[in-house]
Amino acid sequence: MNIAFIGLGNMGAPMAANLVKAGHAVTGFDTQARPEGLTLATSAAEAAAGADVVITMLPNGAILRAVADQVIPAMKPGAVLCDCSTVDVDSARAVAEQAAARGLGALDAPVSGGVGGAAGGTLTFMVGGSDAAFATVQPLFDIMGQKAVHCGAAGAGQSAKICNNMILGVTMIATCEAFALADKLGLDRQKMFDVVSTSSGYSWTMNAYTPAPGVGAKSPADNGYKPGFAAELMLKDLRLSQQAAESADADTPMGALAKALYEQFVEAEDGRGMDFSAMLPRFEKRSRG
Repeated sequence: MNIAFIGLGNMGAPMAANLVKAGHAVTGFDTQARPEGLTLATSAAEAAAGADVVITMLPNGAILRAVADQVIPAMKPGAVLCDCSTVDVDSARAVAEQAAARGLGALDAPVSGGVGGAAGGTLTFMVGGSDAAFATVQPLFDIMGQKAVHCGAAGAGQSAKICNNMILGVTMIATCEAFALADKLGLDRQKMFDVVSTSSGYSWTMNAYTPAPGVGAKSPADNGYKPGFAAELMLKDLRLSQQAAESADADTPMGALAKALYEQFVEAEDGRGMDFSAMLPRFEKRSRG
């Protein structure tokens, strides 16, 4: 299959490399990154010309819309535009409508699994779009990831991603608060983990991504809170969740509070560049203050 891959940063480059290893012809484009092992085009439109599938991995919805304006006119009829970025639902739906008007398929397919999952081909894809477009791209999802869930029509993939990550942001805050409270109460962290990890407080943030160093699963907490999943990316996803909540007239007070706490952490407390689980030392510092 002929594939164009637009956006070759920390996520896009290893995803594209896995497609090349699987025998696909991949032409890439990025405004800055120049990864080795890929055929590179001089523009997004040049990369997209003649491709069966155009995959994008981009920072935000505004950039996605700008790239769509460039690549959609260059794509051949019947090709599929598959966006793997995490963007707002409105942008995902707008790009899908733009593609459909030109006789193209479109998928919004944000991922979970981070840079490690991109390199290892173990990502999870949450996909919105038509059955036909999903069937075309599914063999590529199987190469780049371990699971692809077709969530529904255009925008459903982004909806699933932001709902999932709103839960993630809220539960990480609660997990970090609980460890900070346990410290104040004189409760040994390991003992708390032993209880909570097998009780009703069980969660992914407690059991698989423990924010306390030396306790539970190996995580960024054991490496000085180097990301991992950076706090500013968590903030981006929480902002997307609240943008969607406002658009859908949904009441999400915990999501709104999580967004406010991460804004404080990232923008006023030097949390930028740290893992999102570094909320634990943040709470410890504030409690000591």
